[in-house]
Amino acid sequence: MRYLQFTLFIVFSLLMTMGVLANDPKNDKPMSHEEMMEVYTKLATPGEPHKLFASLTGSWTTKTKEWMDPQKPAVESTGSVDIKLLLGGRFLQQEITGSMHGKPYSGIWTVAYDNLLKQYVSTWIDTMSTQIFIMNGTANADGKTITLTGQHAEVGGGYMAHRAIWKIVDGNAQEFIMYGTHHGGDEMKMLEVIYTRK
Repeated sequence: MRYLQFTLFIVFSLLMTMGVLANDPKNDKPMSHEEMMEVYTKLATPGEPHKLFASLTGSWTTKTKEWMDPQKPAVESTGSVDIKLLLGGRFLQQEITGSMHGKPYSGIWTVAYDNLLKQYVSTWIDTMSTQIFIMNGTANADGKTITLTGQHAEVGGGYMAHRAIWKIVDGNAQEFIMYGTHHGGDEMKMLEVIYTRK
């Protein structure tokens, strides 16, 4: 069963890649199977963004500030993060534990650099919801400041828009700042997480 699922995934991935390449005006002629496999192999090979991911693996401590109301002081807490690479260095996973709104909290943040789309894609799951929160975005010139955007459904209807800035200061320090916009209102700073390597 797993072999069948894996085979279907590979076929689907190839078809998606072929569709994108077929629509590329630079491609004047159809690609052979061998050429297509060569392109697919290159797309599946970790590159510079993935090397940056690798420099972050290990254990970290966090200091977090969160704001529910911008007119009130931030709620501060501490936590820990275990960072590892998945699937041959292609994906970064951060497993986070701490507290949120005064309650124990854990979450998993997975980040990818999609070689085909040339952008970062992330998913977030945690113990405070049953949603999968997805964001995507790009990095600045040196690749160390990544800006991600996304949205999630809100109680009562509608969506909250998010903008996050993940800054990789160096191999021992990171910063993650998230802003949110309720129902088209003013953007507010919601979260600030400072990472320090243990």
